[in-house]
Amino acid sequence: MNSLSSLMFPFLFLFLFSFSWVASADRHEDFLQCLQYQNSNAISKVIYTPINSSYSSVLQFSIRNGRFNTSATPKPLVIVTPLNVAHIQAAITCSQKHGLQIRVRSGGHDYEGLSYVAVIPFVVVDLINMRTVTVDVANKTAWVQGGATLGEVYYRIAEKSRTLAFPAGVCPTVGVGGHISGGGTGMIMRKYGLAVDHIIDAQLIDVKGRILDRASMGEDLFWAIRGGGGNTFGVVVAWKLELVPIPASVTVFNVTRILMKEDATKLIHQWQYAIEKFDEDLFSRIFIWRSANSTQEGKPMIQAAFTSLFLGGVDRLLSYMQESFPELGLVREDCIEMSWIESTVYFAQFPRNTSLEVLLNRGPRSTIFFKGKTDFVKEPIPKTALEGIWERLDQVDAESAELQFTAYGGKMNEIAESSTPFPHRAGTLYQIHYAISWDEEGIEAYAKYISWIRRLYSYMASYVSKNPRQAYVNYRDLDLGVNNLGNTSYRQASIWGTKYFKNNFDRLVRVKTAVDPANFFRNEQSIPPLSSW
Repeated sequence: MNSLSSLMFPFLFLFLFSFSWVASADRHEDFLQCLQYQNSNAISKVIYTPINSSYSSVLQFSIRNGRFNTSATPKPLVIVTPLNVAHIQAAITCSQKHGLQIRVRSGGHDYEGLSYVAVIPFVVVDLINMRTVTVDVANKTAWVQGGATLGEVYYRIAEKSRTLAFPAGVCPTVGVGGHISGGGTGMIMRKYGLAVDHIIDAQLIDVKGRILDRASMGEDLFWAIRGGGGNTFGVVVAWKLELVPIPASVTVFNVTRILMKEDATKLIHQWQYAIEKFDEDLFSRIFIWRSANSTQEGKPMIQAAFTSLFLGGVDRLLSYMQESFPELGLVREDCIEMSWIESTVYFAQFPRNTSLEVLLNRGPRSTIFFKGKTDFVKEPIPKTALEGIWERLDQVDAESAELQFTAYGGKMNEIAESSTPFPHRAGTLYQIHYAISWDEEGIEAYAKYISWIRRLYSYMASYVSKNPRQAYVNYRDLDLGVNNLGNTSYRQASIWGTKYFKNNFDRLVRVKTAVDPANFFRNEQSIPPLSSW
């Protein structure tokens, strides 16, 4: 796909499907009647159609990316916000009966909007009302419904214990359902691994409407839902989490350096070698931008924020950093000791001493137009590659482009890549996350910013994982390839499938074929069954 056609793809795709969309719009009346027949128990109170005054607010509440909140964005014929499992079962049954697709939304953070956008007539099942979190301190477990956010999970755990935690992501408004379905990286993964490494049971509604737990679904399906991507194997309505021990006090820091390019190159290059020796108690990430307001001798500078969580006290951290990464120049004044739950607020970038109740706020602080991509780095990239990144940052508006380098290693090296569908384990030095954001609507802005991030991604090909070049499924990227919703060949699907899942892709296909051979649960990058080929 050439650059011009790839930029026009979303717009052409919508045009090509517009006629079938109009022709199918009447289906929602039959669908609504079916819902009432299947389950009249208060279901009318959780159904929204475009004629309802609250339809738009319900739809837009969990949209995090302005790219998918425009007048041209396809909208669901119906939104269902179930109160119980029976409502979900009815939605699945009636969608199949009347030829509608289901998209399942828990937090709305998916990078390509696949949980609430489709190019064929569809229904959104929004799990926002199913977010109960039940913590069992004695057994160090918790049952969490799929519509809960990470912030809600963290808050409810801390209500019961300040020395138990769950290893998952930073952003508190991310939905548990999607986060766990794709793996779930986070601030304590070097100590404990991913969110999916601590799932010990689940409740899933399959294509036949059955409620399955780990025992009844079998180990193959249980393996697949822990990292194989959302909206593929069924609707996971609840996860049973294994909680992990955490010190009563942890240490955090966020040290920002504004540097000349050559100094940024040197410091970040050194970081790559330091992280190989970091203790598993230390998490490390760098946020990198071109500094908007600082220049030296008329030259733009690089801003690098070194962010860390250390599972221990400040004295041990300072001693350790002096030994392993003295180039950063960390001092006591840079560090703050706090509880783990306070650290979740700190890393969500709320002001110091913000109430923990902010974790219960599901609403976004802002909605922007956004595109992200990922890479995995196997060995330190050379200084010349870093210099090339700085050059490309100069080509775009400062503050609109950001790179994140996230250290792997520790526990991640000890877990086999086949243990869950998430394969990016031993041998991964760090993950790169590329992000570009803007606030102008329209194809010109889209072309400008999307083209920039694609050029940067292309430039980095020589310095990251190869055969395949890997990507993280929770940072969906339709540039990697698109499943055309039912007629995708194995070769086509494996292009993006092996990037996300490596050798685990084939096992995911086998599971999908066994549990959903007609490919009812699907999106543009879901696992297709063999029967669709």
